[in-house]
Amino acid sequence: MVEPEPGQPVAREQPSGFFRRYARCGRAAVRPGEEGTVLGGVGELRMRKIIVLSVFAVIGLGLVACAPTVSASTTKAALTVLTTKASSCTYAAIQPDLFKHGVLTVATDSPAYPPWFENNTPSNGKGYESAVAYAVAKQLGFSKMQVKWTLEPFDASFAPGPKRFDFDINEISYTPERATVVSFSVSYYAVQQALVALKNSPIVKHHTPAELRTYVYGDQIGSTSLAFINTELRPIHQPSVFNTLNDAKSALQDDRIQALVADTPTAQYISSSEIPNSVMVGQFPSTGEHYGLLFAKNDPLVACVNKAIDTLRANGTLAKFQKEYLGIYTSVPTIKP
Repeated sequence: MVEPEPGQPVAREQPSGFFRRYARCGRAAVRPGEEGTVLGGVGELRMRKIIVLSVFAVIGLGLVACAPTVSASTTKAALTVLTTKASSCTYAAIQPDLFKHGVLTVATDSPAYPPWFENNTPSNGKGYESAVAYAVAKQLGFSKMQVKWTLEPFDASFAPGPKRFDFDINEISYTPERATVVSFSVSYYAVQQALVALKNSPIVKHHTPAELRTYVYGDQIGSTSLAFINTELRPIHQPSVFNTLNDAKSALQDDRIQALVADTPTAQYISSSEIPNSVMVGQFPSTGEHYGLLFAKNDPLVACVNKAIDTLRANGTLAKFQKEYLGIYTSVPTIKP
């Protein structure tokens, strides 16, 4: 089970130099109750990182009132410093960029669904995303015991502001909109969306593009599956929006909606193991969607994690994990939206 770390108050540092220019421009965006608090004994290095990321979050969100106080060359120089820090990806070199010294803090939501995780226990190393997280950690020089899991709700993960983790792995798709306030790694899984319905639903046999527009859908708030319904299926009925995927699954079971959309492995698991008398109707053609690890905006750790993922792809580790954990879920018919 994923457990959040208890918060500990940390004294604020007064930024200086380049950062003092932004002091009057307001706080970085944080959720209520997080002001002045960082989890798990964060030291001076982490506070520096949060200040840096807060500043660049402000810049990235385009607060025009602050723009005249800093030149383009100064901003570019600061970004160059962040990039240079990540150019050396040894275990020792990345310590200043960690949420907590000597620990790789990895976030995901709860429940953590199969086949991405198993038994709702990310720390067991089983399931595709758990295996990927530990493989990335190993590439960065961490032992399994140095990986700490923490809870982060799905729709909170891509909110702007400092993060209480090093990266989040939770079937989070890269989108240009999300990338304005958070950073993503390179792809660790290419996504196709799929359709789940009850076996007695007319959608099982009648799913031409025109017919797909006539059904009542529902999905999780903020998800790319919900976006896919709106932009690709374009139904005539407004889709129902739910706080969690579990809520959407309950609505399907209760006949409050006629179908939901999820990535293919998740859709197959839902229909085969979670909702009785349901079926995966088919998967849709790829739109280029992919999952990436999620970071605070401009986190310098991204460059080193990208190197790790590229290595795992090149040496066949990602393919091995996909065959082991996702292989039985991906051989399904394709339907046109």
